Amino acid sequence: MKVHEYQTRQLLSDAGVPVPKAHVIDAPEQAADAFNQLGSPLAVVKAQVHAGGRGKGGGVKLVRSALEATQAASDILAKPLVTPQTGPDGVPVNKLLVAAGVDIAHEYYLSIVTDRATRRPVIIASAEGGVNIEEVAETNPAAVIHTPIHPAAGLQPHQARTLAFQLGFSGDTVKQFVKILSALAKLFSQTDASLLEINPLVRTTDDQLLAIDAKANFDDNALFRQPAIAEMHDPAEEDPAELEATAHGLSYIKLDGSIGCLVNGAGLAMATMDIIKLHGAEPANFLDVGGSATQEAVTEAFKIILADPAVQGVLVNIFGGIMQCDKIANAIVAAAKTVGFTVPLVVRLEGTNVEPARRIIDAARNDIPTLQTADDLTDAAKKVTAAVQAA
Repeated sequence: MKVHEYQTRQLLSDAGVPVPKAHVIDAPEQAADAFNQLGSPLAVVKAQVHAGGRGKGGGVKLVRSALEATQAASDILAKPLVTPQTGPDGVPVNKLLVAAGVDIAHEYYLSIVTDRATRRPVIIASAEGGVNIEEVAETNPAAVIHTPIHPAAGLQPHQARTLAFQLGFSGDTVKQFVKILSALAKLFSQTDASLLEINPLVRTTDDQLLAIDAKANFDDNALFRQPAIAEMHDPAEEDPAELEATAHGLSYIKLDGSIGCLVNGAGLAMATMDIIKLHGAEPANFLDVGGSATQEAVTEAFKIILADPAVQGVLVNIFGGIMQCDKIANAIVAAAKTVGFTVPLVVRLEGTNVEPARRIIDAARNDIPTLQTADDLTDAAKKVTAAVQAA
């Protein structure tokens, strides 16, 4: 689960990380008061969306007066924000952060992420932080430092000091950095985070370290024990179809292709998408109905898939293990009749009671003219791809 920058800044501040003063607003007329309350000659007005690259998309503006703050807020809130991470349509901006500006002497990058390869948290840091950190990682990987954290022992003081020296800190800034990194590591563990990022962590002209931008992601599977984090969820930042799927116990992610996929099991879903690509088409979604799909769940899955105007065909790939294939077949037929199909529908079933299931599907072809059956996954991918191309 992602949260907004202003929420991450509050978490960091509560953990003891120094963060510049800021106010959250949701209307242009609030910007002047927010600017004046900061008591700073310089402020930054920042769009609060779940996407990076906001500065490059015009979602971050420096202002030097209450009037400029109002104008900047009006401009940012007036239209969707388009960044390299949002796609061409952009995302709506509903909230802004008005933060005090600081005199920056140097910018650093600092984060802790979950590294699945080593199965432990890893600190990623660089003395070349800022908006172009991705380019730094690509063109000068030696400038990016990786330090693993032992999952049981946690961050050790000598690790924090060593990293401070590697980043070029000296004197009092070493102590400041060690304190910030220790707080970040503790917060990462306590909140079940999968990412905590400060970019940039800045050294001011008077040698103070401040976190002036922050990002956090949290493990969805751990939210049951993180009620305070769960309350930070902003549904307005989520795809409506994905929210609808979640409400019905479905795992759905929209993609850019033309063939909708309805599958039970994440691994089988990944294999289904791969074989669609292998045969020259692109999947329109990842949709896992789970191991015990009901008629209601399958119906909702079809509705979600067909609501995407890019879908030109649907491939159903079900392996009946816990749930028997004939029950799944009945659910598919009933759901297809309820939803109504005008695009090709190819169904591949395998597993327990597969023969009765195939007879159920075959018998339904008179009522569902676009329905085809497939002998195996390769056959299914070929048929749905050919049907879409023919249409």
